[in-house]
Amino acid sequence: MMNREALISKWLNNNLNDLELEAFKNLEDYDDLVKLNNSLQAFKAEDYDTSNELETVLQTIKTKKQPQTHWFKPFMRVAAILAICFSLYYYTTTLNTTITTEFAQKTTVELPDASNVSLNAKSSLVFNKNSWKKQRDVQLNGEAFFKVAKGSTFNVITTSGTVTVYGTQFNVKQRDNYFEVICYEGLVGVNYNSQETKLKPGDSFLIIDGKTIAKEKENRSTPSWLNNESTFKSVPYKAVIAEFERQYHVDITLLNIDSNQLFTGSFAHNNLDIALKAITLPLQVTYSKSNSTIILKRE
Repeated sequence: MMNREALISKWLNNNLNDLELEAFKNLEDYDDLVKLNNSLQAFKAEDYDTSNELETVLQTIKTKKQPQTHWFKPFMRVAAILAICFSLYYYTTTLNTTITTEFAQKTTVELPDASNVSLNAKSSLVFNKNSWKKQRDVQLNGEAFFKVAKGSTFNVITTSGTVTVYGTQFNVKQRDNYFEVICYEGLVGVNYNSQETKLKPGDSFLIIDGKTIAKEKENRSTPSWLNNESTFKSVPYKAVIAEFERQYHVDITLLNIDSNQLFTGSFAHNNLDIALKAITLPLQVTYSKSNSTIILKRE
């Protein structure tokens, strides 16, 4: 079987037989190569007689005259076309798709294999459509819920660890000093510090400030934030405040409050005052508002 480079070379020279043409059409980047070739048709070097140019160069050498450079211009035009060709091809095959959400924003993304990803507020997702068949990697910064198409596998890469997908539904949350994976259906593998932990439905993997935190079985079928509610169980208060800021686009200052104390409760994403009461009353904390700045204080 002729290799990829040889097929492309013969195709550019319009010299493929029927079998080679079929092999070329089966190349993974066939569509990109055709589009690229069509785009380059507008770039054409000026016609010149190769035999005459060669004779001129040889004559110059024989007579020991100063070499002429007029032949160099057509050569440079061809070189420029090749450079453009390579640049465009490199660009189309390495271009990533990046999806981001802002404060108080959520969105849904479809991956190349038809898997769906729900992205929580202030998060980003990066993947490459063109290289998906060879390298199925998704980069996540923030929080996302994955509903994986049947039979699909890929890796979710975060700065804290990598989640290997075996076909499932799961949630990944990677924030400052907080890394959590919850499996809702199927099976996932969490690679953290070079060790893989397999999660079955209801299992969780949680690291806070570098420490492994044991959690009870998850009894929900999907994460609460998909229904515009953030729920916490024995989570440091600072993590609750950070999530509140992302959902309401506010800045919160704590006065006389231990940010590491554990909090159990929830808050909704659609009513600021009710949400503030939900995160302050259980801890007997008061709050005051000034535009987008909120102060939580314990007397």
